[in-house]
Amino acid sequence: MPSRPTLSRASLVTASLTSLAVLGLGACDSGSDTGSAAAAGPSVIAPGEPGEGNRTLSAEEAEKQRADDDSPNSADVSYARMMIQHHAQALEMTELVPEQAESGQVEKLAERISAAQGPEITAMKGWLKNHGEKESGGGHDHASMPGMATEAQLEKLRAAKGKAFDQLFLKLMITHHEGAITMATDVKSQGNNVQVEEMADDVVAQQTSEISRMRGML
Repeated sequence: MPSRPTLSRASLVTASLTSLAVLGLGACDSGSDTGSAAAAGPSVIAPGEPGEGNRTLSAEEAEKQRADDDSPNSADVSYARMMIQHHAQALEMTELVPEQAESGQVEKLAERISAAQGPEITAMKGWLKNHGEKESGGGHDHASMPGMATEAQLEKLRAAKGKAFDQLFLKLMITHHEGAITMATDVKSQGNNVQVEEMADDVVAQQTSEISRMRGML
């Protein structure tokens, strides 16, 4: 009767190690899947539209939905209300230019400011209305807004003529623009609404350019 081939001790050890390695790889794969599931996070129940049932979203879907939500917050509303008043003062100052300025450059600058900020006021009023907000609220005081001219400064501007007017107008408007940029920068970091952020971007870009121009006119 033929004898069965015997396995050497080395062969047995090699076979055992191979089996353990296969089991180890399987354990690693299982752990990887568990880690992925943990990273994905638990599902989230999202309320449906009126008349519809709730929806179950993955953690990733819920995060994307939060990122897409640009509902206005208090910073957005406050910015729109304050900037309406801020722009209104700038228009009040530019209205004095045709009768009191001497420089043609100042006149052209005032025309550009008026042409830009008038429509911006209309846009911000429309934005507030579309979101069910009043144009006034929160008790914002003119003096608390960055860059606003005081009543004494406005009185001095109203009384000035020629070169004196030009110089004072430029100095006050530079400060006024710097204040608007501060407000726009703040709402870009604190607000949540995309449209308000876009309006703030326009303010920063346009008024930064105008500040540079005005400084060159002093």
